[in-house]
Amino acid sequence: MKHLPKHLRQRWRYLAVALEGWPDADLSRGAFQRELWYAAQRLLGDTGSADTDLTVYDFTFEAGRGHAVVRVRRGEVERGRAALACVTEIDGHPVGVRVTGVSGTVRACEEKYIQRPQIEQATRQVTLDGVSRRAVVRPPRIDAQVGDGHLGATDLDCE
Repeated sequence: MKHLPKHLRQRWRYLAVALEGWPDADLSRGAFQRELWYAAQRLLGDTGSADTDLTVYDFTFEAGRGHAVVRVRRGEVERGRAALACVTEIDGHPVGVRVTGVSGTVRACEEKYIQRPQIEQATRQVTLDGVSRRAVVRPPRIDAQVGDGHLGATDLDCE
């Protein structure tokens, strides 16, 4: 089968997505793709989610931070961004999702918008509300362990 001429091929845009969660969250590309499809289907319906054709190209998540490159059809960028905004948790872990940029190629998307973070993470004891707690420190964030979960704080909140 012959390839289509360039002027007849589907055009794509690539969204750079920043992800943030608790430090003990273990997220995978497949789980993120599944949640993205469900969010698009709930927001846009079956035909709308098929039109946007959201696909996760690149995914990295470790120590509570990560990034992804999501492919979307050229005319559907705003609807794709809206679907990404509906993703609030992945595999039961709460997650923050933010689109940092839009590009026409994967390479340009990674070069312009994805800064691979130098993960500076330390575990130490902090005093929060007069109680000493174990915390994971990722400047400028401090995630103090409270019961079974975490409590987000900053340097100003801790002693």
